[in-house]
Amino acid sequence: MLGGTLLGHLAAILTVGMWGYSFVSSKVLLENGLGPVQIYVCRFVLAYLLVVCISHRRLWASNWREEGMFVLCGLCAGSLYFIAENTALEYTLTTNVSLLTSMSPLLTAMLVGLVYKTEKLGLGTWIGSAIAMIGVGCVVFNSSTSLEVRPLGDFLSLAAALSWAIYSLILRSLNAHYDVWFISRKTFFYGLLTAIPFLIFEKDGVDVFAVLPRPEVYGNLLFLGVGASTIAYVLWAVTVKKVGAVKANNYMYLQSIFTLIVSALVLGEHVSFIGYLGIFLILAGLWAGDNINKILSRLKDAKQ
Repeated sequence: MLGGTLLGHLAAILTVGMWGYSFVSSKVLLENGLGPVQIYVCRFVLAYLLVVCISHRRLWASNWREEGMFVLCGLCAGSLYFIAENTALEYTLTTNVSLLTSMSPLLTAMLVGLVYKTEKLGLGTWIGSAIAMIGVGCVVFNSSTSLEVRPLGDFLSLAAALSWAIYSLILRSLNAHYDVWFISRKTFFYGLLTAIPFLIFEKDGVDVFAVLPRPEVYGNLLFLGVGASTIAYVLWAVTVKKVGAVKANNYMYLQSIFTLIVSALVLGEHVSFIGYLGIFLILAGLWAGDNINKILSRLKDAKQ
């Protein structure tokens, strides 16, 4: 049991590490002329082809209700999340998008508390989330001190955070009946299917095959498709299964740390004192969320 939980935590760290780096990869691809939807479709096509080689015997879910849940997974963890996040960058500041999408762990905890009445949110969860959110804000403001309200972009950022929270909630239910490869394959398939309308109407982007021979293009697409999509989504399903949706999503706060570090190493972006303070607060928030509830529970048992 302990080994399984440890595996879940290790999978979470590796996953958010790859997702943190994916922001840098996507930025490089955007600079090479690819549009946001093009990048999303390319990475998910590659991921689907890889996963279908492993999981291809079973075609459908056990019933239409659960098949519909897989459609929602494709929407919430695929097309809606990535397209909303990338489109938000066109209408609001990057700082706003980073800060608002980082609310997904808190939204997940709230949804789990509402749907599963037996799982009440402890004081530690709220304290840990608050500390981590302050830390995220410090990391975000490491590169900018301006924060403006731009309704459309901010709404899309919140929509992305909410869609990921819904995905985590659905994943919790599906994990009890399906293996991670089947879940990932269905998520990629419906994520691609629901992205087709967005791809048709996207005005940005170049001919993918024209820029594909560039090392920085095919290298980053391979990372996004194989690492940040195929491996990361399978590991995330393992994480949710082993440690639960709420604890798993708390690791999403670490994503901004990885992005900050990679941006400094790869893109040469400066890390200020406030950036380092943010890293400390995020780690402190993760510790608080995981341990304060345990400490309070032990104190309660000791009194009894």
